[in-house]
Amino acid sequence: MELKRVVVTGLGALTPIGNTVPEFWDNLIKGVSGAAPITKFDASKFKTRFACEVKGFNAEDFMERKEARKLDPFVHYALAATDEAVADASLKFDNLNTNRIGVIWGSGIGGLKTFLDEVSNFYAGDGTPRFNPFFIPKMILDIAPGHISMRYGLHGPNFSTVSACASSTHALIDSLNYIRTGQADIIISGGSEAIINEAGIGGFNAMHALSTRNDDPQTASRPFDKDRDGFVAGEGAGAIVLESLEHAQARGAKIYAELIGAGMSADAYHITASHPEGLGARLAMTNALTDARLTQNDIDYINVHGTSTPVGDPSEIMAILELFGQHAYKLNISSTKSMTGHLLGAAGAVESIASILAVKNDVVPPTINHFTDDPNLDPELNFTFNKAQKRTVSAAMSNTFGFGGHNATVIFKKFEA
Repeated sequence: MELKRVVVTGLGALTPIGNTVPEFWDNLIKGVSGAAPITKFDASKFKTRFACEVKGFNAEDFMERKEARKLDPFVHYALAATDEAVADASLKFDNLNTNRIGVIWGSGIGGLKTFLDEVSNFYAGDGTPRFNPFFIPKMILDIAPGHISMRYGLHGPNFSTVSACASSTHALIDSLNYIRTGQADIIISGGSEAIINEAGIGGFNAMHALSTRNDDPQTASRPFDKDRDGFVAGEGAGAIVLESLEHAQARGAKIYAELIGAGMSADAYHITASHPEGLGARLAMTNALTDARLTQNDIDYINVHGTSTPVGDPSEIMAILELFGQHAYKLNISSTKSMTGHLLGAAGAVESIASILAVKNDVVPPTINHFTDDPNLDPELNFTFNKAQKRTVSAAMSNTFGFGGHNATVIFKKFEA
């Protein structure tokens, strides 16, 4: 079977460093940190009192107030990012076969705020079960793609992917394969997450996963730095319109890049820690190269998972060195989580947008907050520390790895007709 080529025709982003794609990209290249003291709840008693929050967002700018109250913030974010992506792709659904347009969306946790509020209200009461009738529909992860489909009248494949921090990358991979095999013409894909609340921060604190650099939040996310002490929680959404090449060309769509390959794997090692030798990461990257029919030498930039954790960062670099060999020293490597924080289930989508724009603009965003070299990491590698770098980016790889050992990699390439 001849597989269809799949291209990117629209982008939407709602992030801690920008509520639109242009703002997000501009701040990425400038090296702006999205970390600041938490404003969404009183975090004074928590070990971590800062996060990368979305700023200046009002759900009522995207929907009626009555409708907004029926939705969890992770769905607010999903709809906002999708609105931008749909407009960016110039999609006019009245002129398209909506039976062949789908939505595949990722989230690692979903409606955590809704769950927290409803259970808290129950236990604060007299024990009488008084729950909001929208409790379950607000909370479940698959409600995000459901609402997106209802908003635009899309009848194609519609579901949610869940693989912790790899969720939205898996959504992109499923979307790629549905279009490749001719089961859809267009899929709106991506992910959203909204976990900056008492349960989210408290839960990750209990795991000792978060940075506790409360005296200096803006420099707390320090991927590959000797003094990194955990990730910084983030929130937001990324939406990507994927389309078969022939369909995009037929409607005269602009094309950002081609999604040319994807790879997946499992560490089969530990519930939260990555494999110490990067076994799963290496396998996912290898599978992506094979799927894309590219060699190691074809990759110019890797947007790494790079969460700023003591164990995770070196294992990913070990995998890159083993797979890429000498070519690893010709790569640009960067972690945009140094600026956005870790968007969990939305990370793959937002970091894919960064990778797509690196390919389009031939600029690699930096890994900010580097102060001290880690003696356990090869200093000859180009981590793109502290400042964006201009270079030709013909192909970019984006890695995401999730709790449970889930690994997913996608590769974007400059479009050539």
